[in-house]
Amino acid sequence: MKRLVILGFGGYGKTVEDVVLDAGLFEEVVFLDDGSSDERVKGRCADYERYISADTWFYPAFGNNELRIKWIDTFIENSAQVATIIHPKAYVSRHAEIGLGCAVLPNATVNVTAKLGKGCIVNFGAVVDHDVVIGKGCHLCLNSVVKGYNNIPDFTKLEAGKVILNNTFR
Repeated sequence: MKRLVILGFGGYGKTVEDVVLDAGLFEEVVFLDDGSSDERVKGRCADYERYISADTWFYPAFGNNELRIKWIDTFIENSAQVATIIHPKAYVSRHAEIGLGCAVLPNATVNVTAKLGKGCIVNFGAVVDHDVVIGKGCHLCLNSVVKGYNNIPDFTKLEAGKVILNNTFR
């Protein structure tokens, strides 16, 4: 059975669970969180090592961009499989590059020759246009748009509805 261990039981963690189960990407979801006593949470984040196996992937569902990358690097260093989540209702060009640990959620677009660095979130309805490079750990919030020929710096958060015009970041 294909299992996903999600670090973080906040709103984003629950969103990731909903998206992966809706899309049939994983059959089981386990939550780890340092600050929740909810019965669905099976331990602290550091407990992830006990779940490492051939049929288990890990995803750090933290809105803090730097923390998300820290955990992805920790997973890699400890031979834990990092999930890259692409919902089937997202459009991702076959000529786009999606980094390890990214999440591309429903109705998002990643256009031709776009490149997403490690650990990016392309949230519901967000658009990454052609010839755009998104640095590692970026979060493109709901319905944000990055138009062509941009290079968005690492760890940038674009708020909901934000539009970055062509050639703004080079």
